[in-house]
Amino acid sequence: MPKEIEFHFKSPNDSPGYLLGQVTMLWQRKLKMVLDPLNLTQTQFVLLAALGWLSKKNNAVTQIDIANQANADRMMVSKVLRTLEEKKFISRQEHQTDTRAKVIKLTNEGAKVLQKALTSVESADIDFFSVLDKKLSPFNQSLLKVIEQNKND
Repeated sequence: MPKEIEFHFKSPNDSPGYLLGQVTMLWQRKLKMVLDPLNLTQTQFVLLAALGWLSKKNNAVTQIDIANQANADRMMVSKVLRTLEEKKFISRQEHQTDTRAKVIKLTNEGAKVLQKALTSVESADIDFFSVLDKKLSPFNQSLLKVIEQNKND
């Protein structure tokens, strides 16, 4: 008979990692419901939103800029951007000064779908996290601390 397994936490509900995983799965399920009708995955939405955000300040947004903004793997970003280009949501053009880089731009169709997605996702976020009420801001601050501490691991 194997030795009894020892857990640090008394129950799964005492484990922040377990709880974060559960919240993440439920939140992703909710986002899937609002993004599916727009022909977007959550990852595609995140990269489009990163592009939209970066484009407000910079006319020459690159794939690396998007990867850094989204805190995402560069190879994955490349593949997803290719899919977004096939969907006609983005275009890629030669960079004026860096021959290795491509400038990524939202197309008119991409801007329309991103605006619809932002409205839907923000509404879903408000609904999903409404249980936190006045504790939402401290919750967000705590998440930012966790992100910052673990960002470069």
